[in-house]
Amino acid sequence: MKKLQHELRLFLLALQFLTRLPVPARVGFQPQWLSESVRHFPAVGMFVGLWASTVLVLSAQLWSPWVAAMLSLAATLCLTGGLHEDGLADTADALGGSSSREKALAIMKDSRIGAYGAMALVVVLGLKVIVLADLIRHDLGVAALLVIGAHTVSRTAAVVLMWALPYAGAADQAKARPLAQEVSAHAPLVALAWTALVLVWLSWSAASVLTASALLLGLVAATGVLVLCGRWWHRRLGGFTGDTLGATQQLTEIGSLLAALAVLNHPWPFLGH
Repeated sequence: MKKLQHELRLFLLALQFLTRLPVPARVGFQPQWLSESVRHFPAVGMFVGLWASTVLVLSAQLWSPWVAAMLSLAATLCLTGGLHEDGLADTADALGGSSSREKALAIMKDSRIGAYGAMALVVVLGLKVIVLADLIRHDLGVAALLVIGAHTVSRTAAVVLMWALPYAGAADQAKARPLAQEVSAHAPLVALAWTALVLVWLSWSAASVLTASALLLGLVAATGVLVLCGRWWHRRLGGFTGDTLGATQQLTEIGSLLAALAVLNHPWPFLGH
């Protein structure tokens, strides 16, 4: 029972860290708990995906796919406070040019946004709206399931990255210092278990070979993007930072959605036509 209560506490801490939702004060806090809570990041991703898909479905009943997609994105940004998007912008500013490792890390600490960051946000956020609108045109219910899957998988990518790479900056200067510490091998295993459970649930809910294939290809695409991001962060920075975790989440999310949309646009390999 105590173990279950502790895991619930860790989930609530992860929820508080990745979103703007408060948690009861009685949950308490210890630095080590935040480090342990990363294993529940995919569960928070599922929660965020459920919120985004709910807004998507409700909005699509009243407005066009474009408006529904934009409102879903706006609702997600409100829930997360743009945490991951901020990381994407900072990472683009730091690595968009040919800055040295030291200068790139310094740029990431600058709260101002530069040209590379602005361009990255416009491209990624714009692409999300376009992809979501196209998914709605295919099937609103399937679009909702794919959104949940993409949010879940992309948070798992961040956990794997923290386990696979060292922290690139000075750990004692990190905004969330416990996350700069080494992540145990237990964390990615639990995160992957969360992901498997969610994807199985989504595939079962859809009861469609095509949707299951879209979810699977989304996972494969997200994995490929994760590998590329990990290699890039390691080569340029020597590891990860909080900002690169946000960038990884954003890039794996859009990569997953693009792959899923490709499956829906070209279903013949999966339906045997």
